[in-house]
Amino acid sequence: MVSLICTLQSHRDDVNWCTFSSSLLASCSADKTIRVYSTQDFTELPFSPLSGHGYGVHCCCFSPCGQYLASCSTDATTVVWAMDSGEIEAVLEHPGRSPVRVCAFSPDSSWLVSGASDGTLALWDFPSRTLRRTGAVPDTTMVACSFTPCGQLFATGSTYGDLRIWDLNVNQLHAEKYAHDLGVTCCQFSPQIMKSGHVVQFRLASCGQDSLLKVWIISRTSSPGCKMQLVHTLSGQCATVLSCAYSADGQLLVSGSMDKTVAVYEANNGILLYTLNQHERYVTSCAFSPTAPLIASGSMDKTVNVWRVEDGSSGHASGPKGKSLPNEAGSASHEAGRKWPGHSRLMVSEWSEDDVSSWLLEEGLESLVDTFKANNIDGAELLSLSKESLSSDLHIESLGLRSKVLRKIEELKMAPVSNGIPDEFLCPITHEIMKDPVIAADGYSYEREAIESWINTKSRSSPMTNLPLQTTLLTPNRTLKMAICRWTSSQ
Repeated sequence: MVSLICTLQSHRDDVNWCTFSSSLLASCSADKTIRVYSTQDFTELPFSPLSGHGYGVHCCCFSPCGQYLASCSTDATTVVWAMDSGEIEAVLEHPGRSPVRVCAFSPDSSWLVSGASDGTLALWDFPSRTLRRTGAVPDTTMVACSFTPCGQLFATGSTYGDLRIWDLNVNQLHAEKYAHDLGVTCCQFSPQIMKSGHVVQFRLASCGQDSLLKVWIISRTSSPGCKMQLVHTLSGQCATVLSCAYSADGQLLVSGSMDKTVAVYEANNGILLYTLNQHERYVTSCAFSPTAPLIASGSMDKTVNVWRVEDGSSGHASGPKGKSLPNEAGSASHEAGRKWPGHSRLMVSEWSEDDVSSWLLEEGLESLVDTFKANNIDGAELLSLSKESLSSDLHIESLGLRSKVLRKIEELKMAPVSNGIPDEFLCPITHEIMKDPVIAADGYSYEREAIESWINTKSRSSPMTNLPLQTTLLTPNRTLKMAICRWTSSQ
């Protein structure tokens, strides 16, 4: 059986992806952050959340050794993070500066591939952090990629509905043009390599807008090119299937769907084993741990659920190596549902020194109240604090304490100004309350500064639909601006 062992509720917006290393779990979100947890007890690491992207983060993946984490974003970059410190190791700018939707490491960490909204893909030499090759599928968006277990080939999937196999010179070896009606959403190779005579074979799972999960056999011979054969079509979910993943031994296959379920299959025969129903909105991502019988599922309900695959019939939920896990779901729920005090109804930048002191007390940082008061730290100063200023200006010597302060400040930046902000008051790009809302050619309202920056630095496509903007003309949305002003004043 499969048991829910904890629910992580740290993100402030949709969870777009989750991934495991041997000892860590990472998730990324439209809230622009990546959060990293220990798989021993699912507590968040001191340097988490990772904040370096300017827009929502679509995908994240660990290097096979677990030393690095790569994340990609609408800001047209793939960022490489060091997992011993949480520091940025490299920022890889995608050719053409198009939003990057997906990234994946090769099994030996030699290569990193990324795919973008304009249909381009970039193959990076990871040790040198340099661009090796580029490729493209015109008039589509790359949304899926995965390396074969040998690392010599990789697959991509796009919103056009095609699956394509490429070599490391980014030569296209095969194109399955109608793999999924209306578009592919995810694909992943099984870790197993099969051989039949002189033919090497791999299993590839893919899912799409047609509500199906498909399993393919990819056959590679000594001759150029490869063959692709459909062996299973799985229909255990009743809406678009957004994600899929194999277990480390290749025996199980999991998928997440817009019907809010997680489906677990026996991979070789395609038999549906379990349907998990704990998410309240679309399940956008799912992943298996490489070292423990754990599944993670991320959702648009802003949560990551962690599940344990039980060998026996016992319903007792236990963690890795048999360790019982604390009730993380309960504590996280308390955090997410906390009513922010009166001063938090203001923008943080408007807080007084007394407001900052109250906040420190609420966050268990009472030892810093006198230090912050002596240095006249108000809300604006609080938001500008950095690792360097905490150490050199405020003389906070404890690394752990500095990390906690920075983490709490990042949570403040991502937190809503007040519970229950109407969604239409938030800019789709910045996810912050709009001050000068304007209507773009796609019919959506954005913060003027954010959409102008988008148009100036990206291709002229809609942030919401990825379709070309017919004009860059922006029309003030005065009705929305008045509604936001009325709502703000009432808080």
